[in-house]
Amino acid sequence: MWLIMVTLFTFYLMFRIPDCISWYFVNYFVRSPLIFFYWYIILAYLLSMSKINQYTEENIRSLDWKEHIRMRPGMYIGKLGDGSSPDDGIYILLKEVLDNSIDEYVMGAGKTIEVSVQGTKVTVRDYGRGIPLGKVIDVVSKMNTGGKYDTRAFKKAVGLNGVGTKAVNALSDYFKVESNRDGKSVFAEFKRGVLDIENKPEDSARRRGTKVTFIPDESIFKNFKFRNEYIARMLKNYVYLNPGLTIVFNNEKFHSTNGLKDLLEERIKDTQISYPIIHLKGDDIELAITHSKTQYSEDYHSFVNGQNTTQGGTHLSSFREAFVKTIRDFFGKNYDASDIRKSIVAAVSIKVMEPVFESQTKTKLGSTEMGGGLPSVRVYINDFLKNKLDNYLHKNSNIAEALNKKILQAEKERKELSGIRKLARERAKKASLHNKKLRDCRVHLGDLKNEKRLETTLFITEGDSASGSITKSRDVNTQAVFSLRGKPLNSFGMSKKIVYENEEFNLLQAALNIEDSIEDLRYNNIVIATDADVDGMHIRLLLITFFLQFFPELIRSGHLYILQTPLFRVRNKKETIYCYSELERINAIEKLQPKPEITRFKGLGEISPDEFGHFIGDNIRLDPVMLDEDKSIEELLSFYMGKNTPDRQSFIIDNLKVELDIID
Repeated sequence: MWLIMVTLFTFYLMFRIPDCISWYFVNYFVRSPLIFFYWYIILAYLLSMSKINQYTEENIRSLDWKEHIRMRPGMYIGKLGDGSSPDDGIYILLKEVLDNSIDEYVMGAGKTIEVSVQGTKVTVRDYGRGIPLGKVIDVVSKMNTGGKYDTRAFKKAVGLNGVGTKAVNALSDYFKVESNRDGKSVFAEFKRGVLDIENKPEDSARRRGTKVTFIPDESIFKNFKFRNEYIARMLKNYVYLNPGLTIVFNNEKFHSTNGLKDLLEERIKDTQISYPIIHLKGDDIELAITHSKTQYSEDYHSFVNGQNTTQGGTHLSSFREAFVKTIRDFFGKNYDASDIRKSIVAAVSIKVMEPVFESQTKTKLGSTEMGGGLPSVRVYINDFLKNKLDNYLHKNSNIAEALNKKILQAEKERKELSGIRKLARERAKKASLHNKKLRDCRVHLGDLKNEKRLETTLFITEGDSASGSITKSRDVNTQAVFSLRGKPLNSFGMSKKIVYENEEFNLLQAALNIEDSIEDLRYNNIVIATDADVDGMHIRLLLITFFLQFFPELIRSGHLYILQTPLFRVRNKKETIYCYSELERINAIEKLQPKPEITRFKGLGEISPDEFGHFIGDNIRLDPVMLDEDKSIEELLSFYMGKNTPDRQSFIIDNLKVELDIID
């Protein structure tokens, strides 16, 4: 209304000012059509801003449950991602459904869970008690609705808040839930959280239990892909934590009889352990402990009520403290805590009454109390280790001796490194003020209250041109850049001493903040960004060797990636398509007929900053660096980086791929 009035008044001024007024500024600044246009734009902007700043009843909105989840998915499932990381949203969707099936098993209902992943379609079938037939729709579509608020039915369950399956429903393009119990069956189908089809209870001969099928919404999870390796690891953790449970994944069976001991035996080979695995169990706690011969850092696998708490929490910090105290008391020596825990590989699982996690994704425990009349988490774990671990070491003197030997070795290495480490820290401290290698970002992984913490990324680049392009096009809030001056040192077979003596490695370690523990990691994603040529591949291999040699837990935890960059650019006057493979190039040429322009990218330095923004933004493509569980790290490094040149040459020749130029 005001805008219309201003417009009419301005026209009036233009055409009704008397001609006798001959002042230049009036004739020019009012009656000139061009200036009139400028006046109009300014006034319209000012009026619109005044409207924006108004705060009335019209500004108040109430979102329904599915709108809120779809608008703020990060609150419920963490980061979205495309499936290249184990903590991406599509795996959280699967986990939320699985948690309900696991809780059924914990309560003694159903010993088998079937999981099927075919393309983008996921199906989970359990043989538990089945959802009460009259509440099937409510359970998956009404917030804060569930059966686990009553601790009599679910004493120590994970899914306590009644949100999980609702989030899956709202974030799925297709969602179907089916419940079978008491000889009857009910199902309901949804599309993006909206009920589409439902049926009334009907007679059925199917076994009791619940079946959930969903397809993630591609408008939210862009270019996503399920990686079976991540799913298999998740399912194996579930069976390790629930001995006797069988999970069938795409016709492959996962089963465990020895719990966390089986987990450690899979993660670390017999040839790599310093002493046989210590396996301790209590009513609400289970521990598996050993030390590695080859790795330097601490490696933990922590769980609460069957949930993999990848970020640790109160139970893990309590275990680390209690383990040090128990070992000191047993040997009667005031060993340094870092010497006791150096190279430790441990799995910790506890069960807590109504646990409190620091986020909906349940990756870090916040609870300080065990519940159910038990003491605090800290006291409970300390008392358990003081009793059980102390007794175990007294009964197994050979293991106690091997453990003591490992501690003394760590102490010797620490003292040998102390002088070098002091100089390196001083150098790193000076460099942190004027570090030309690191262009840091504002948000870091340790900023627990920042919703973008899981998006934090460090790009490790080769040369000034590539790092310059990434630096100019990056998101300064969540993306940092570390620039290498060339090929890094081959660290295979070297001791930790080299990390402090080599300036580049030391600065990289300081940038990541992983000297003492992976828990202090500053970036969730570590991305190696090199050219796709021979030199670039060599740099990738040298960096992966560095991480495998000194920080393998970074790879095991799914933090290390290789950046995919386009090989070709195909464009015409209307559209540009970036192609990551020969097939994509052919399809792009076909689409942009008749005569598109084709450019072959030879290196990252050739890609302009404006273009680079497309490759490290929402559509970023990452290849995760993953460990082959059938081979030890030592075996892998010995083959690829050792002195077995003839064997490696044969392998390269057998797997050689040649790029051919196809002439049309």
